[in-house]
Amino acid sequence: MRLVTFRKSGGTDRLGALIENDTAIVDLHAARSEPAFASMLDLIEAADDALDGARAVVAAPPAGSVIAAADVTLQTPLPRPPQIRDCLCFEEHLIQAFTVLRKNRAAAEPDPVAALKEFEEKGLFGIPEVWYQQPIYYKANRLAVIGTGQDVLWPNYAEVLDYELEFGFFIGKGGKNITKENARDHIFGYSIFNDISARDAQAIEMPGGLGPGKGKDFDASNVIGPCIVTADELDPYDCTMVARINGEEWSRGHSGSIHWTFEDLIAHVSRSETLYPGEFFGSGTVGGGCGLELERYLNDGDLIELEVEGIGTLTNRIIREK
Repeated sequence: MRLVTFRKSGGTDRLGALIENDTAIVDLHAARSEPAFASMLDLIEAADDALDGARAVVAAPPAGSVIAAADVTLQTPLPRPPQIRDCLCFEEHLIQAFTVLRKNRAAAEPDPVAALKEFEEKGLFGIPEVWYQQPIYYKANRLAVIGTGQDVLWPNYAEVLDYELEFGFFIGKGGKNITKENARDHIFGYSIFNDISARDAQAIEMPGGLGPGKGKDFDASNVIGPCIVTADELDPYDCTMVARINGEEWSRGHSGSIHWTFEDLIAHVSRSETLYPGEFFGSGTVGGGCGLELERYLNDGDLIELEVEGIGTLTNRIIREK
């Protein structure tokens, strides 16, 4: 299924499922008024029986439960998820990002050519060895989540804003000390993720050693959507990923190039730590999937489209308040 949270004009959030090539939505709570269909989190927490019930409704929607997708506004699939972890799963992204960082650091030296050669010989500004030893992640602001069609307001302290072409998964069944072999059973479904980043703020704070702060945390900085594709309907390692800015393709990658799999993430994070239904894990940026790697950044008014095969397209506009 392709599950969404939607809102009618002047109404409240409702749980639905896309049908008819995403042109219509089954209002699940209208079709069957039960607690599991009250919200996306309720459905996830209710586990497999509720999913089976939802599939039955979608297969034969009751009269009056189907509405046109054009008549509603999609929200982020799970508003205020219990937790967000964004991970670094793609090696190519790190190689290219550190190449740009090394070049920029060398450019600030009196002799940029000599400095770049020295940095390369000494292995400076390269991928940390720990990245090859275990998955690396940070916790993002779960209260700063928006969905497709909503504007991203440019933070007033930043001058360099960037998109990140990612996708990720929601935890379905919680657990602790989950093995890699059993990890797939804990995935509820997949969605697209745009980790909007203020690169100039990030560059200042990262040497502090605690990871991103204001480089990542501002209102509407975490964009998830447009839907959740349930785990039974998507191979997460066979998806073409594309980013377009104002209709022009800037980035293209493939999820099969992932180094740390989603199963790796679950097994690592759940060591002596309980995972809960509804938690979201981001994949990190696919290789070539952000302006940092291209040395090309966003401008006021830019329209960002992130497309992941099998999920859909996540669309947002960048707005810089005057």
